[in-house]
Formats: sequence, C-alpha cells, structure tokens
Amino acid sequence: MKEKKVSDSKTIMTEMIMPNDTNPLGNLMGGNLLRWMDVVGGICAGKHCEAHTVTASIDHVSFHKPIHVGDVITLEATVTRAFNTSVEVYVEVFAANVKGFENRRSNHAYFTFVALDDTNRKPIAVPKVIPLTRDEESLYESAMRRRELRLVLSGRMQPSNATKLKELFENV
Repeated sequence: MKEKKVSDSKTIMTEMIMPNDTNPLGNLMGGNLLRWMDVVGGICAGKHCEAHTVTASIDHVSFHKPIHVGDVITLEATVTRAFNTSVEVYVEVFAANVKGFENRRSNHAYFTFVALDDTNRKPIAVPKVIPLTRDEESLYESAMRRRELRLVLSGRMQPSNATKLKELFENV
C-alpha cells in the first residue's frame, strides 16, 4: 500500500448559510455545521483510504465565533495521521460575508474515520501519511496523543498504557 501526502486528499467545501440553517437569532445551528464537517471529513478520509469510511469519533468541537445567515463558510479537511484501519482528519471552518470580507476562523475539530472494504463492510488497512510541512508534521506528531486520549476516554485503553499522554505530563 502506497503512502500518501497530506495534500493528496485535502478537501475543501463551501456552503452559504441560508435561513433554514439558522436558529431564531440568525446564527448557524451547531448540528448543521457538524453535518457539513462530517461530510467534508468523510470525503477527505475516503480519498486518502480509497475506500468508503465511517465516522468513529469526533473530538472536542470548538465554536469560537458565530456564523450568521448570509455568511459563506469554507470547510477544509486534511488527514493528519493514519493508524491501522483508521485516519484522523482535522477539519477547520472559516466564515466570511458573501463579498469575502470579515474572514474569520470559526470552528475546528478532529474526526476519526474507519475504512471499510466494499464487500463485507469490515475494517481494512489504510495508507500511511507523509507529512511534508512544519504544520503537517506538528499535527502528525500530536495525533498519537489525541488517539490515546480518545481510547482512554472510550474505555478501550487503560490510562497506564497511554505512553504518549504520560510523556506529555512528565515533561511539564
């Protein structure tokens, strides 16, 4: 299985916020945003894995700045790291007015997707990631700590076995 560069699967999606996407205050509802984040992340994961993928987890989702009716959002998804049968995808959301002004980073989250075979819908091995830039390398290196934290919080790993998390706290 051939390794892939982060840029090979980068996915960008754009949406305009319409009245039916918002709450009574005219702000984008979080559930609608999460759906779009899941879609762009799933496309990115599928491109990297060259397979259908399913969402396994979503880490902490930040809601930094409101997105208003009439705004245009751009969602950018990149694979940060591949594990055995899963990939971590970082999704960032940027909002601007329709003229492209007042651009702001409004949200971000880490998603985990599992690749499935076409016949039995069972997990399959995924290609490794080649980080090339300093930012890609940083996200790649920190992905193992995020993975261990996810596994500990889900009860699938004992905290005593989370070596990368231990290293983080030992260096404080």
